[in-house]
Amino acid sequence: MQIAVLSGKGGTGKTFVSVNLAFAAQNATYIDCDVEEPNGRLFLKPEITAEENVEVMIPKADFEKCNACRICVDFCQYNALALANNRLLVFKELCHDCGGCILLCPGKALTEQGRVIGKVEYGISGRVKTRTGILNTGEAVGIPIIKKLSENISKDDTYIIDSPPGSSCAVMESIKDCGYCILVTEPTLFGVHNLAMVYELVKLFDKPHGVIINKYIEEETVADDYCSQNNIPVISRVPYDARIGSMNSQGRIAAAEDDKYLAVFEEILQRVQEEVQHEAVAHIER
Repeated sequence: MQIAVLSGKGGTGKTFVSVNLAFAAQNATYIDCDVEEPNGRLFLKPEITAEENVEVMIPKADFEKCNACRICVDFCQYNALALANNRLLVFKELCHDCGGCILLCPGKALTEQGRVIGKVEYGISGRVKTRTGILNTGEAVGIPIIKKLSENISKDDTYIIDSPPGSSCAVMESIKDCGYCILVTEPTLFGVHNLAMVYELVKLFDKPHGVIINKYIEEETVADDYCSQNNIPVISRVPYDARIGSMNSQGRIAAAEDDKYLAVFEEILQRVQEEVQHEAVAHIER
């Protein structure tokens, strides 16, 4: 089963939830798709067993064949191509690897060449396997790395997917094949605003989902109200605890250090499994 953990913004507790779920599941694979800031490795501290570069294909111009027709330049919506003194310029950092310019070139003056944009690290942390995507500094698009992270996934194993924050195309790529989405929010108006963004996304993808309210306080909050109004199951309410903040700042896993927190995340996993089974039965009945 693939469980994707999402949040509408950074700092909500998405990685905190993800690494603790992976630890509680024990024989799981933690996949860090937050390729711009892959912080899961700061907690799991995996032993790296392999690395793999990730390339995108960018256009390469043959100036003897190019007649400066501008078809490729006008096509590119990302301004990765330009003409200067009738000479084609390629701005490789802006290219989004769509290949359209090569298909449209009437003189076959454009071919493809590879360019490394980042890498995937494979590792092991106790009984947790890890896959970490790392986007090179300055790169605009991490989706090819997320696709690489999603390869060779077994339906029989447990995967905890730490998605990028927000609701961008990279988030869509990270959840498209998952079986359940956990939406992490804070019990504030700002938290609910960002929860609403990822809630609309999982509805669009028709994914089973539930909410974890992190840094919870002992009273009903606007996050509770939002979930009640939209019939979103609240899987867990993780209380505000200065000790958790201290452990997070030191790169320590709460579930590994305190049985109380281990029980919390084991219960979350159990609740997710129940929700998935319930959704499967409901789907059959429909």
